[in-house]
Amino acid sequence: MNKLFIKKPVHLIQQESQRGELKRSLSALNLVSLGIGCIIGTGIFVMTGQAAAQFAGPAIILSFIMAGICCAFAAMCYAELASMLPVSGSAYSYAYASLGEIVAWIMGWLLLLEYGIAGSTVAVGWSGYMVSFLNDFNIHISPAWSAATGMHLIQVPGSGWKEVTDELIKDLHAHSVVVESLPAVTAIFNLPAALGLSVVTMLLILGVKESATVNNVIVCIKVTVIVLFIGFGLFYINPANWHPFLPANTGEYGHFGWSGVLRGAGYIFFAYVGFEAVSTAAQEAKNPQRDVPIGIIASLVICTILYILVSLVLTGIVKYDTLNVPDPIAVAVDAIHLPWLAFVVKVGAICGLSSVMLVLMYGQTRIFYTMAKDGLLPPLFSKIHPKFQTPWVNTIVVGVISAIVAGMTPIEALGDLVNLGTLMAFTIICFTVLYMRIKEPNLDRPFKVPYPKVTPILGMLSCGLLISTLWATFVTLIPYFALGFAIYFAYGQRHSKLRQ
Repeated sequence: MNKLFIKKPVHLIQQESQRGELKRSLSALNLVSLGIGCIIGTGIFVMTGQAAAQFAGPAIILSFIMAGICCAFAAMCYAELASMLPVSGSAYSYAYASLGEIVAWIMGWLLLLEYGIAGSTVAVGWSGYMVSFLNDFNIHISPAWSAATGMHLIQVPGSGWKEVTDELIKDLHAHSVVVESLPAVTAIFNLPAALGLSVVTMLLILGVKESATVNNVIVCIKVTVIVLFIGFGLFYINPANWHPFLPANTGEYGHFGWSGVLRGAGYIFFAYVGFEAVSTAAQEAKNPQRDVPIGIIASLVICTILYILVSLVLTGIVKYDTLNVPDPIAVAVDAIHLPWLAFVVKVGAICGLSSVMLVLMYGQTRIFYTMAKDGLLPPLFSKIHPKFQTPWVNTIVVGVISAIVAGMTPIEALGDLVNLGTLMAFTIICFTVLYMRIKEPNLDRPFKVPYPKVTPILGMLSCGLLISTLWATFVTLIPYFALGFAIYFAYGQRHSKLRQ
């Protein structure tokens, strides 16, 4: 039993970081861009409007602040650990050094939810914007090949293809539309989503420096688009759309009122997934002890400000109850009748979601690389390409699996899983900082968490509060964890290099 909690010595992790195979080529600016590239995506382009329409109304701003505060506690904990242990494994490596091998495996398995499934989720959102963009040029992709496998769709007059839901049918009946008379199709596979991930996979194989360069360009494009939306949108705000700012609760928990603000924070937590992806690049950073904390904290602060401003403008331009759509920002832009801005927003959304896919895939491959180096996964996952110096086999495997999941699964089925996995990982990270402060008080910490006896505890409590809003999703993860433990006991513990 004691071997399950065997710890990887800190000095050994630091030695591995110094003699790592991966090329150190990322600056502080690259890391900040990497963080922004992963944070700004599906959350701001898709989930902001949906959370306002379903849970919080204009008070979605409070949801973003609440989620941002929760992330701030976790971000400072990540920054301390990343400066102390500058390796690619991120939270997995931190858990291995402090809480033991079995907890490290659990963390790695949770990170698969955060990065792997999140990449597929973002690809589904990317597909929606890409299909809409191509339609503007009269290039039409069949709905059978642009939606999740088995999804039933109907063509609504004036609105295009929509998923068949009880709410949609009721709305159509209310407008005297005969549903049975509308064209219908059952989706086969979301091909654009799979192709998008395939392109990202090839780019990551070519090299992290090349990927970072592309990411820097994309980040500049999408931040410019968001600033344009905020700047022009301010002139079209109708303050009446902010009333009521906090809609009264409908009698059901999570549907408006303060419980809706809390539920909204849990739902849009997906928007913040990614700032900790900076820590997965520590082993490829030029000066990880200094630059990784800068990348983590700076990217989180910048994106939180942008989220608050976008949600403020979005709910001010149009009424919140009209935003339960895949492209809420496009809806708002259409409402102010600026066709050129609508075009720019779609381009920005496509670019934004592309960079998120890139960073999420990058993070997942580096975590698998580190786990394979430790022997918990087959050595295939740590095989380095002789020319590009990237874990190319690992990248291909992750890319293929993510593409299949993206092609077959709807975005609604994935979002809460990603949120729950991320919150659980953040909770463990906050506990790890507290534990290491007690167990290893003399370790060199280039970045130190302020108020170390309070900040980690507040991080755990705030994450636990948001986890409580996703309890129903937690039950669905039981088979997932059972599979993870089966793999660990069948392979991981038998090949662990630390045990050997």
